[in-house]
Amino acid sequence: MDPLSWTGQIAFLNPVLALGLGLLGLSVLAWIGLSSLLPENRAITPSGAGLGLPTGPRELSGLVVRLAFLLTAAVIAAYLVLGLALGTGAGIIGAIAQRLLPVWIALVLLFALSIRFKQRLGLYGKLFDSPIGMIGFGLVMFWVFTGIFGAFDLIITHDPLAQLSGLKNKVPGTPLPRPEDGDFQWYLLGGDNLARDVFSRMVKGAWEVVKIAPLATLFAFMAGITLGLPAGYFGGRIDTILSFLANLILAFPVILLFYLLVTPEIVQTGLPQYMAAVLFAFPLIFFTVLINARFRTQPQQNRLWLSVALIPLVWGYFSLINQTGSKINFLPQSLDLFNIPGGILVVFVSVVFVNSPTVFRIVRGLTMDIKTRDYVAAAQTRGERPWYIMLWEVLPNARGPLIVDFCLRIGYTTILLGTLGFFGLGLPPESPDWGSTINEGRKLLAIYLHPALPPAFALLSLVLGLNLLADGLREESMKD
Repeated sequence: MDPLSWTGQIAFLNPVLALGLGLLGLSVLAWIGLSSLLPENRAITPSGAGLGLPTGPRELSGLVVRLAFLLTAAVIAAYLVLGLALGTGAGIIGAIAQRLLPVWIALVLLFALSIRFKQRLGLYGKLFDSPIGMIGFGLVMFWVFTGIFGAFDLIITHDPLAQLSGLKNKVPGTPLPRPEDGDFQWYLLGGDNLARDVFSRMVKGAWEVVKIAPLATLFAFMAGITLGLPAGYFGGRIDTILSFLANLILAFPVILLFYLLVTPEIVQTGLPQYMAAVLFAFPLIFFTVLINARFRTQPQQNRLWLSVALIPLVWGYFSLINQTGSKINFLPQSLDLFNIPGGILVVFVSVVFVNSPTVFRIVRGLTMDIKTRDYVAAAQTRGERPWYIMLWEVLPNARGPLIVDFCLRIGYTTILLGTLGFFGLGLPPESPDWGSTINEGRKLLAIYLHPALPPAFALLSLVLGLNLLADGLREESMKD
């Protein structure tokens, strides 16, 4: 079996891509330089006039940037389309494009439905009016779908933990020496220092990020919102105490905190589980107060909604903090919905603990601003209770900045997870998470680039997508 080249039969596109990237880079540099040197042209276009041609060097450079970007995007799309059609005939790019076919289908369906019904989707629908937001959303959802489909083994080519003889540190496109029936015949992105498939480990690593980062960020937001609202609304002593605790946590070195939490002596004391019992209770508190504030004057509906919301939440809460053979082990095995490995629980708790104070400060500041608005005064005049005002008047009007920060914070959490994996903290050593994979690949980085670069590029692109998505959401939320 012959090794695969990167582009195979579509190598004729390589010069065009190089031309497009070169033009894009030069045009961006020229646009930045001219934008800093020349004033913006604020001439008013007459009513009914067409778009017309650029009227100055700055506008001309912006036009060139857009054209170069469109050229580059068209060439990349040609790579994908031809790769899907030719498969391994289009080299490594074609084989990867075919393996990712479920991801492409999911992305096309998601964008088509979202654009079709964007008028009914509120802020999410407005996101598709922002090119930056759409690009960021596409990058984020690419890795989300890659992680989900990878978790069901629909994309990976080999077992991410399998070590195949003769493929240690082999370059991308290396064929298997003795493939069996049903085996994929190449290591598309090469083998690592333990002869494992880099492509499959990168895909599985996406699932590690997808299942931890958003959920940990959500728990941090539950804790920050639940404490930040009363601190900003009531002020006084409660604000002083909670702000002091938040600043105390923020002053503690993050990496040192993680080192302490994963120390075997600390783990044996059950401290991570006790922290989980406290931090994971905030969603219960939040939804209890939310529902009770809304239906306080309607006892039957109040009891109904509390039952519907709290029964699954309490069950999930007990399943989260319950660990067989640990300090907190009270739930029968038949009722335990899931058993989180100790390392992942430590990482989860640490991320929530570190992010909660920052969210608290943001919510506190927004609440202090919004509570002075007229509609809050009107609610107070109607005799509404403080928690109703906080949760149903203040919080909805703070959703724009909070949604933007949520996207950014998922990016910070992703970087934090990568950092933890890089230092070998929390997650199991054989975990295919991107940080661990980068750490293993960097040991031979001077000789072999391919084991470390794919997970590093994946981490970079996901965080970039989250930042662009946050920018798009911020841009559209400011128009409300």
